[in-house]
Amino acid sequence: RNSPKWTTMTNNSSPQVNRRGEKRNVNIEESVGTPPSKLYKFRKILSEAHLDIENLRKLSWSGVPEELRATIWKILLGYLPTNQDRQESTLDRKRQEYIDCVPQYFDSPEDDYERGVYKQIHKDVIRPDPTCPLLKNETVQKSLERILYVWAIRHPATGYVQGINDLLTPFFIVFLKSFIGPNFEQLDTIPLQTLEIVEADCYWCVSKLLDGIQDNYTFAQPGIQRMVFRLKELLYRIDGPLAKHIDQLDPQFFLQFSFRWMNCLLMREIPLKLIIRMWDTYLSESDGFSTFHVYVCVSLLQKWSDKMRRMDYLDLFQFLQHLPTLDWTVEDVEMLLSEAYVMKSLYHDCPSHLKSVG
Repeated sequence: RNSPKWTTMTNNSSPQVNRRGEKRNVNIEESVGTPPSKLYKFRKILSEAHLDIENLRKLSWSGVPEELRATIWKILLGYLPTNQDRQESTLDRKRQEYIDCVPQYFDSPEDDYERGVYKQIHKDVIRPDPTCPLLKNETVQKSLERILYVWAIRHPATGYVQGINDLLTPFFIVFLKSFIGPNFEQLDTIPLQTLEIVEADCYWCVSKLLDGIQDNYTFAQPGIQRMVFRLKELLYRIDGPLAKHIDQLDPQFFLQFSFRWMNCLLMREIPLKLIIRMWDTYLSESDGFSTFHVYVCVSLLQKWSDKMRRMDYLDLFQFLQHLPTLDWTVEDVEMLLSEAYVMKSLYHDCPSHLKSVG
């Protein structure tokens, strides 16, 4: 591999942050897009000696303040303890553990399997999300490669599967932004210490996320197969005419378009900045990245149901590959999440009401 070592970069423009990655001395008035009363509620929960995780989930469902997002995501995932006294020592220990893993795994002698893993990761990382220029930065790409490679080698039962790279991106952007500030996308250089901390936190958080959806990425990806079937099943119940139209075009059509929706969690269908807002809600749900995500996909299909029912196979396939979401706003995504919540409330605990499909 080329350039396996940490890349030292210098930048003195980073704002002062605490160990959790929050900016110090941020006034409530400085928060952008978050009502002061809501920001106060978040800060009150985060100041408790023992954080009330259920209250944090309820408050986070409708969106997390940008300057607190890195900390709150770590808590919701279970990476950062709810006990305040343990937070700093946990971060120090886990970050050092990851830093020690890099030379142990990333710089180790290679066999054919390891070369194959790295080659696939490299291919995926150099094809970044076009809506985020920072991901084209060579240092950032090397950082993502290290995280994914170390994770794959340390998890041989799963290994690396295409799609896992997409799950890493929101963590990297959110955690880096918490240290660098709002101009992080124009950044040319990243301080070495910041890069190490962001990498370590990303590694542990993506590990926590994958622990909950591991069967999405094991052999034959059975978790994703179940989600695709559930999507089809739900659509027959909620929007039968659209479901029948899709099936009549091709019985395999559902699998063809929705496999990517499940595998990459809509990362290629919705702009990254909006995916980050969606993850506030997903992380607040007990099954956000599996069960709730399927309802989000149903809601997405319903938005263009009338239009899609008039399409032939080729037009529908092209439409679903390039959904018209580039101009979407946070309000569009929040409506999508709200509709998914209503559908889940109506149908999740009533499987007997669902039409059986074959």
